[in-house]
Amino acid sequence: MEELKKLTTQEKALQINLSKAIYGSFAEIGAGQEVAANFFKVGGASGTIAKTISAYDMKFSDAIYGHCDRYVCEDRLGMMLNKEYTLLPERLAHRIEQTRFFAFADTVEVLNFERTNQGHGWMGLRFQLRPNSVSNDFVIHVKMLDNDPLQQQLALGVVGVNMLYGCMFMVDPEEIMLSLLDGLSARRIEIDMFRLSGPDFKHVDNRLMALKLVKNGLTKAAMFGPDGTVLQPSEVLYKKNVLVLRGRFRPVTHVNVDMLLTSRRHFKNEPDVDRSKIVMLTELTLNDLSPDGKIDEKDFLYRADIICSLGQTVLVSNYFEHYRLVDYLSRTSKGKKTGIIMGIYALRKVFEEKTYENLRGGILESFSSLFGNNVKLYIYPAWRKDSQELFTLKDFEGELPDNLKNLFRYLMDNNKLEDIQDANVNNLHIISDNVLAMIKKGEVGWEKFVPHKVEEAIKEHGLFDYPFQNEKDRVAVG
Repeated sequence: MEELKKLTTQEKALQINLSKAIYGSFAEIGAGQEVAANFFKVGGASGTIAKTISAYDMKFSDAIYGHCDRYVCEDRLGMMLNKEYTLLPERLAHRIEQTRFFAFADTVEVLNFERTNQGHGWMGLRFQLRPNSVSNDFVIHVKMLDNDPLQQQLALGVVGVNMLYGCMFMVDPEEIMLSLLDGLSARRIEIDMFRLSGPDFKHVDNRLMALKLVKNGLTKAAMFGPDGTVLQPSEVLYKKNVLVLRGRFRPVTHVNVDMLLTSRRHFKNEPDVDRSKIVMLTELTLNDLSPDGKIDEKDFLYRADIICSLGQTVLVSNYFEHYRLVDYLSRTSKGKKTGIIMGIYALRKVFEEKTYENLRGGILESFSSLFGNNVKLYIYPAWRKDSQELFTLKDFEGELPDNLKNLFRYLMDNNKLEDIQDANVNNLHIISDNVLAMIKKGEVGWEKFVPHKVEEAIKEHGLFDYPFQNEKDRVAVG
């Protein structure tokens, strides 16, 4: 398999062309026909290509694939794959028993002449691993980062060849993922959505693939919904008001849920928030998933299962610093209101100047993003660690060094920070690490610290090393 990884784009295209069993069509909109062109250029394309098409004009595209409000979107890609793949066995019935059919499609927006847009596109492949078998689907979303439209087109062509080659000659999903950037780099192409599905890939958990996109540096952030379906962040967040809770969620406790619910009430009452356009996110950073440099994939899926069971959308990111996450969300939502939920002790770390020693502008540079025009932090209280007094924003200024007090007052005066005054203080004694320890040891009583759905998920699936597979085991040991 090492030799396969070293093949150039041209060598991959030629190997596909020389395989008599692989045959299909290419439909490309918006960036020329760079993927199909690679197969024509190396020779032997008649062994691979049944048809190429570029329905560039919207009227022609609608006539072939059906009407679509947007042309660079996953819905249009799906229409293209459905149409083109269906035609293959219909028109090539004599090849069904010997051929692995495929239909490749992309719909793309490259950099415009004024360079005022973000080059991006959807790429998809419907394919068989064996002749006369049910097909599989492979869909990705790419951002093209070259500052030249021709270079963006060429990069897209490379990714397309890598997609087809990976699906036809590789087995491991992560290997297929990593091969997408063969001949390129993450400075030229970002892949922020990856979905591999079908009868031959039932074992693939695409939530885990979302994590691996971030882990392997193909993107800084990936997303999946409550039902586990991977999502493309720009489509979900576009012109939406975004409210996000960061955490480890090992496990989700009553405190986490209260943070979400109370902050949402505050967020909905902001004058510049459209209540019909609110997206709530729970975010896991790569740093929290791999504090020792290694990611426990099973542990990640435990947390994903629980968060999804509560109806939450999950963002996995490599934005360790709060200001980097806010900058990403603001750009992706096109400047709509962004709310960040954090505990009072997390805010203390935000005001630690040593955190920003590597920034030329120090704390002021980071705060320009973190507290930008349309950003607000909702601060959840806590009990003081040395007493039973409540620690809130009204006490916070007194703990700051003198040189930061005016900065804090400025943020308060300009409505950038807000206390969650209606927090359920009766639950503030719940500490996730303590609950996790109780679960692992099989101690009685942890159930009262977590929502009922979380309790059910932990017990049913043995999450977080819960030692009892059923209630009889627990009672017997107890």
